[in-house]
Amino acid sequence: MAKKDLVLGIDIGSYSVKICQLARSGKKYQILALGSAILPDEAVSDGSLEDAEEVSKVINLLIKNLKLKNRKVAFSISGYSVIVKKINIAAMSRPELEAHIDSEAEQYIPFDIDDVYLDYQDLHTAGSGNDMTDVMLVAAKKDVVDRYIEMLAGLKLTTKIVDVDSFAFENAYEFNYYGHDNVALIDIGASKMNINILSNGISVVARDVLIGSNHLTDEIADNLGIEFEEAEEVKLGIRQVPEEQDSIEDAFSTICTKWVLEIKKAIDIYQANNPSAPVERIVLGGGGSKVVGLTDFLAQETGLKVERFNPFANLDFNSKKMDAAYLKSIGPEMAIATGIALRSSVV
Repeated sequence: MAKKDLVLGIDIGSYSVKICQLARSGKKYQILALGSAILPDEAVSDGSLEDAEEVSKVINLLIKNLKLKNRKVAFSISGYSVIVKKINIAAMSRPELEAHIDSEAEQYIPFDIDDVYLDYQDLHTAGSGNDMTDVMLVAAKKDVVDRYIEMLAGLKLTTKIVDVDSFAFENAYEFNYYGHDNVALIDIGASKMNINILSNGISVVARDVLIGSNHLTDEIADNLGIEFEEAEEVKLGIRQVPEEQDSIEDAFSTICTKWVLEIKKAIDIYQANNPSAPVERIVLGGGGSKVVGLTDFLAQETGLKVERFNPFANLDFNSKKMDAAYLKSIGPEMAIATGIALRSSVV
């Protein structure tokens, strides 16, 4: 499988667009290109494309700057427009399951069934003495998905796959980390946090929380009376303001505590249903994972090992064309784009 057989991975967030292109030779993947570009304020809100023209301009310029030729793309969605729900039903054959989902999905989805695209995956949890199986059901609002597809088509890009943010992160994680452990994957973006808890390689708890790293930047800016850009530098530890340490700590405490509470809530839900297989660690991705001191704070509050995700751990790259320090710096926020870019365009 060469690069033409892989999609161009596009992660369209509320703050920026991230793009990743990979090539494959055998079992090896190589990074060909990646980059990000900031979006205008409110161009994307809660996963919905609000200003297609402006987002299109940013994507087009980024593709040109990266000199990308691949026109087969995939993107992912999250937010209010997508519902991920695990249901427990009687085990049945694939044709029977498809018929069941088609006829019964409306009882699980809080949208009009005619207004959504449906997909599902049988997790095959039925076993000896158990005739029930878990099925992961995904529903995405058609108008939201179609708006993205139409915008990309305007750039002569053909959408091959529409993914879900948390599952794209999961794909990148599984590629880079061998073994099936019990882990909480947390992606902290600008406006939201995705939580996906895996048990033995299976997603068992997946939810979005509308508290992102920009909320922390805003809190710091308000507490210190400074501009957003300056507050962003304080958040990442780039700028030191020792005389305002108390105000900075108050801002961190306000927002980071909310993150911890939501993460603990998801872990508690998981533990209640999986008492014999506790979560072993937390893996952080997204730009918000680079908040100074967050990994230590989260480890202290949860009692779990916490690490920042490197989506490039098992990817090759040309050291003459790409700087290792740059890859390390941008890595956490490229988790979703990389997970998408690992998908095959052959569907």
